[in-house]
Amino acid sequence: MGPIVTAATAAALPRDAILVQVEAGDVASAAATFAEGHLPGARLLMRDRVTARPMEPGDGRHPLPTPEVFATELGAMGIGPDDAVVAYDREGGASAARLVYLLRVLGQEAAVFDGGLDGWAEPLETGPPPHVAPVSVPVRPWPTDRLVEADDVVAHVEQGGLVLDARSAERYAGVTEPLDPVAGHIPGAVNAPFADNLDRLGLFRAPPKLHDTYAPLGAGQDTIVYCGSGVTACHDLLAIEHAGLGLPRLYVGSWSQWCRDTERPVATGDG
Repeated sequence: MGPIVTAATAAALPRDAILVQVEAGDVASAAATFAEGHLPGARLLMRDRVTARPMEPGDGRHPLPTPEVFATELGAMGIGPDDAVVAYDREGGASAARLVYLLRVLGQEAAVFDGGLDGWAEPLETGPPPHVAPVSVPVRPWPTDRLVEADDVVAHVEQGGLVLDARSAERYAGVTEPLDPVAGHIPGAVNAPFADNLDRLGLFRAPPKLHDTYAPLGAGQDTIVYCGSGVTACHDLLAIEHAGLGLPRLYVGSWSQWCRDTERPVATGDG
């Protein structure tokens, strides 16, 4: 299964693929939104409960959960290690991509459903999330070759490796910073806003178009991608894989971790 599934390719999915709607807000609002309309058979998954843990000193804003907690949360949703997962959201895939990337680096089949609710041509289902039987999920360690730390980023830049910043051009340049205490970017990083992965309809651009964007930068599986907190960077990561260039690495702490360490250098401007 590739990282992106479209309405046209959905028919080729395994019949028992698990569909999840990923929400990033509070549980009550997410449940109400889900009840108003969701893809048939979908389950509701809270992004920050399943794919993150509360921030502690030294962390970025969305640190990874422990492998034990991740396994427990997936099991509670009835998602086993052999299940294929198709995730969507209402944010152009920005939240769904975090879940999908984490599953893919663990070797599990997972993909973002392109377009989310807007990409679904059939009638939506209404009502609360379905009751699902929990399953046992083994604890799988996070792969440190795919999920990297700040020192790995420093070493990668020093060796001439490519680091991409998935935030907007304004945040990258340090013109504005609405979420973190310092504006700017990691020195040596190249800006590749995740929003540019989508076309005017909010769908992922075709693989050749994405290839034309990322291949000239030298993007590949050794590339490191970051954003503000390790969420929207996953959008770039999946786009690069969708382009046929391999699945790169995620700096989980991202800018929100980097900029809180006063000993880390900060760059501003276009480069």
